[in-house]
Amino acid sequence: IFNDLRLEGKLCDAVIRVAGQEDFKVHKVVLCNCSAYFTAFWGHCWSDGAQQIYTFPTVSPPAMRLLLQHAYTGSAALTPENVLELLETAGRLAATALVRACCDFLEGRLTSANCVDMWLLADSHGRPELRQKAYHHLLRHFEEVAAHAENFLQLSAWQLADVIERDELHVGQEDAVFRAVLRWVGHAPEDRCCHLVMLMSKVRLLLMPSRHLAGGVENPVVRRSLECVTMVLNAMTVHAQPRRGEAADPLALAPQPRCWPSAAETEASPNTHVQLYDARADRWMGVARGPSRGFHGCAVLNGAVYCIGGFDGERNLRSVRAMDVATRTWWDAGPMRKARSHLSVVALDGCIYAMGGCDGFGVLSTAERYRADTGNWTLLAPMHRQRSDSCAAALRGKVYIFDGIPLNTAGSNAECYDPHANQWTLIAPMLAGCNVAQAAAYGDQIYVVGGVRHFSATNRVLIYDPASNRWSEGTPMISARSSFGLAVLEDKLYAAGGYNNPCCVRQVERYDRATDRWSPVRDMAGARWGFCLCVV
Repeated sequence: IFNDLRLEGKLCDAVIRVAGQEDFKVHKVVLCNCSAYFTAFWGHCWSDGAQQIYTFPTVSPPAMRLLLQHAYTGSAALTPENVLELLETAGRLAATALVRACCDFLEGRLTSANCVDMWLLADSHGRPELRQKAYHHLLRHFEEVAAHAENFLQLSAWQLADVIERDELHVGQEDAVFRAVLRWVGHAPEDRCCHLVMLMSKVRLLLMPSRHLAGGVENPVVRRSLECVTMVLNAMTVHAQPRRGEAADPLALAPQPRCWPSAAETEASPNTHVQLYDARADRWMGVARGPSRGFHGCAVLNGAVYCIGGFDGERNLRSVRAMDVATRTWWDAGPMRKARSHLSVVALDGCIYAMGGCDGFGVLSTAERYRADTGNWTLLAPMHRQRSDSCAAALRGKVYIFDGIPLNTAGSNAECYDPHANQWTLIAPMLAGCNVAQAAAYGDQIYVVGGVRHFSATNRVLIYDPASNRWSEGTPMISARSSFGLAVLEDKLYAAGGYNNPCCVRQVERYDRATDRWSPVRDMAGARWGFCLCVV
């Protein structure tokens, strides 16, 4: 009824005049009901006399028309063309319900062209849900936004720095970040060159190919700063050095959803990148970046890859980071009860098990279990002995773990955990001891592959049969390796990278039990060791 009265001009007690001298007759009480601004504006100067004219020269007639429509009816005809202007008007006039309606409308219409505007608008209007979604869209589609969106150039230096330093930033190659920084600075070089050193420090130059670094040195924007030139030259120097056991730019790897089935890996040093192996194309691809950690564990659960514990270069970690395979976005999962690096991790029946490892004070015998539905870790019965750099696998509802480093010796001990009884049971010892080997359930058996024995890497393969509790020897790998990645993909067992004195290796091979043969496949882009390999 109030809207009918407004449209007929009856009982109105105020006139709002907007840009273009267009007038709108209104009822003060209705606008006070929807806007804290009008409540404060008229609260101290309420008049029962003749209609007074209140001027808002910065508000357009279409925006005021929609604001009044929402104030009187609770709805407004929002379109992609009018929603941003209306959001700005509603924010200035503190029309909270209309701000919420505009944000809800925008959430379902995020694009690379408008995500920066939405991120900044949502921040200014206190809409954390829209801000988070717009920000995540910017991270997921950074290359498209940085290359084509004009509003990307309006970011402040600190806003851009916040984006490009994120581990969740999705770029195919790091040089896309480098180009984005140069584009942003080049938009107003006289004003922005002072921020170049700070922004360049956020670019992971060691992940860029040498040819792109060489081009960067010649860029006129970079050449303005001796410090930036030095940063690029230092990265080129590292690239030119031979890679040995202490790799200069080890990568962290994880999966992405474009190539199915796919295997992914996570590197051991506290520097991160995401790569994917496409078995059908026989190629490795860089796809994104992950959490900064090494000597951690990885598991796939409910469509997400979990990176668990590890070492960040300064301390052993309790934290767990998870990546949604479909969206390639990372989030913090619940932390473990204990800090662990060099741990063993498996997934079984909707749970993740983390066992043993080092906490900075000693080697652990404890184990714990994670439930995704609660986000919590629960301590389990301890193992029979302390274990670090062990290998583990899950098969037929039980978890198996095979020796490791109790006192810097290669043992042959093995045990099995029954989740229903919360009990560890010793099983038949391995035929020969080892540590930093890898294990995988392959068919109805568990393969324990590679590792270190007598201070040297081995290519040995041991096979455990849970049904008979017996061990047998399998066909050895082509290359000896330890601290490598092992996974089963399309009924073949893949071994990737690792360490073989005195250097890391990049070779990848796979075993086919049908032919009982190992055969080489495409090498990884760089040599690396101490990482995890998982299949999505």
